Amino acid sequence: MTSLDLALLYLVAAVFGVVVCRSLKLPPMLGYLVVGVLIGPNALAFAHDSASIQYLAEFGVVFLMFAIGLEFNLPKLRAMKTAVFGLGMAQVVLTIAGAMIGNALLMVGLGMLGLAWELHWEGALMLGAAMAMSSTAIVVKLMAERLELESPHGKLVMGVLLFQDLAVVLLLVLIPALNSSGSEMVEALAWAGLKAAVLLGLLLYGGQKLMRWWLTLVARRKSDELFMLNLLLVTLGLAWMTEHAGLSLALGAFVAGMLIAETEYKHQVETDIRPFHDVLLGLFFITIGMKLDWRPVVDSWWLVIALTALPVIAKFALIAALARVFRSPPGVALRTGLYLAQAGEFGFVLLTLGAQHKLISPQWVSPVLASMVLSMLITPVLIMYSNRIVMKLSSSDWLMQSVQLTSIAKKSIKTEAHVIICGYGRSGQNLARLLEGEHIPYIALDLDPDRVRQAAAAGQSVVFGDAAKVQSLMAAGLARASAVVVSYHDTPSALKILDLVRAHAPKVPVVVRTIDDADLERLKAAGATEVVPEAIEGSLMLASHALALVGVPMRRVIRITRDARDKRYGLLRGYFHGADDDTGDEVDQARLTSISLPTASAWSGRPLGELALHAIGVGVVSLRRANGRVAAADDEFLLAGGDTLVVSGTPAALALAEEKLLRG
Repeated sequence: MTSLDLALLYLVAAVFGVVVCRSLKLPPMLGYLVVGVLIGPNALAFAHDSASIQYLAEFGVVFLMFAIGLEFNLPKLRAMKTAVFGLGMAQVVLTIAGAMIGNALLMVGLGMLGLAWELHWEGALMLGAAMAMSSTAIVVKLMAERLELESPHGKLVMGVLLFQDLAVVLLLVLIPALNSSGSEMVEALAWAGLKAAVLLGLLLYGGQKLMRWWLTLVARRKSDELFMLNLLLVTLGLAWMTEHAGLSLALGAFVAGMLIAETEYKHQVETDIRPFHDVLLGLFFITIGMKLDWRPVVDSWWLVIALTALPVIAKFALIAALARVFRSPPGVALRTGLYLAQAGEFGFVLLTLGAQHKLISPQWVSPVLASMVLSMLITPVLIMYSNRIVMKLSSSDWLMQSVQLTSIAKKSIKTEAHVIICGYGRSGQNLARLLEGEHIPYIALDLDPDRVRQAAAAGQSVVFGDAAKVQSLMAAGLARASAVVVSYHDTPSALKILDLVRAHAPKVPVVVRTIDDADLERLKAAGATEVVPEAIEGSLMLASHALALVGVPMRRVIRITRDARDKRYGLLRGYFHGADDDTGDEVDQARLTSISLPTASAWSGRPLGELALHAIGVGVVSLRRANGRVAAADDEFLLAGGDTLVVSGTPAALALAEEKLLRG
């Protein structure tokens, strides 16, 4: 095949694999592995695992390590130090130790039976290291979809994954040295460690300042092409340096990511490097799939199943036990073990490296690869049914969830027409203070135990609970609430909350906070009563200060800002006027007024739509029952005596509406 034929073959295979996996809601990585098997020399034989393709695929690992380096920073490590250097380190070290001990016992047992065992301790160490890895790509994606990244088990999972990624840096140096004998191995490891320490010291000591200076110099040229070229130059240049120093390409790429992570260009770099990262990593997984020979897998299917089941069960048990040692509740520990029980993408990297250095016999490569792929395939199922599995394994988890819901219900049981605040960060706390000032009851749900504990100790109405779960919302009194406010900017979570509110309390209005208006239409379509983008509010405040500073009268500044909000927010169209308002030049502007129906109103029992207020230019902003409960203003709403309608319109239109409502 020509180079063009080969390139087209890989592209067609990659596209086909990704499309199939996306349609089945599986990670694209699994699609790359499957099409690699199909087009490889052991199946359809469309392509061969050539040295040039292998070298190109190595760049996938380079950019994967670069992306991990971008996520590596000291503040993040300090915040997660227990999960990273406690649970994560213990998991990796004990998994490797367990594999080596198990291999030694198997070797002794078979030796007593007169049978030879081919796998030596070097190969067992490499297999243990590969087994210790979990799939960051699969687990993070599934947790993000399930809104579990900030949950207690989600934080533990992220900490363990972060340490696994860091451990790979050392393992990529260690595994090639294992092929040496005795004193040569010690010498190779010591020499590699010394070179790594010197190189990393030089790069990290002055590298950050140099990197910031260089990227700033490039960015000032205002050329996207030049910035992208320099980004590739830095990544591949540092990878070249570490490779020629006798270390790995991936180590240099990791250092490049670390250096850029400390600059203000980190987010721009993440966006720019993503296409290279995804495409080359896809090529790497295709080449991994090409190594899989399906014939020994079929012949030794029982071995593949054993190599899938035993490591998954052992890893689950080890991580769950370690999480309990680090004082996690039983349910959190079990979920952490389930989420991390599978093999990972770096397991493929380490296995390939071990095979290249002849640490494992070639006939073992295909069964081990197949078992790793199978473990990753069952991960979505394990995570999907994790709650049921945990409930069966731990009765105390059900009890803890019941206690949590009871504590939420206990806070809200005596409240009526209250506001449910989803998230008690800075925005949620500011809203709570304003509600307290107006003597409006509220209950806040938050997933940060430290924040909840401190706020509750201060006497604030906040409880630990996930607002994206229907049980938490119902326990917080959703059916009796006057409004729900999503105070954090997370569109998937907000959409889930909107779906739950629409299903269980469609009359309750929901206000959602976002960063900008990119998801405005999606949130509105999902049932949001109002969406408040921070970018728009920030721009309005910026404009008002700028206008005041250049001499525009303050009254006019307020009017301009108010008009801008009138156009943007349907609920705030107009405002309530008082006797001291200067209304001389605002006769035709919309304003708000409230009209209360008489007890014996002619409109009692009739739907709001029959009023046809829109025909006279009046809109109903909100409705309030005589008992104080706020209701959604839809045409099917049945009016009753004592109801108060907040309406918007010009003074003339409001006068007509008032006459119609009061006189019938």
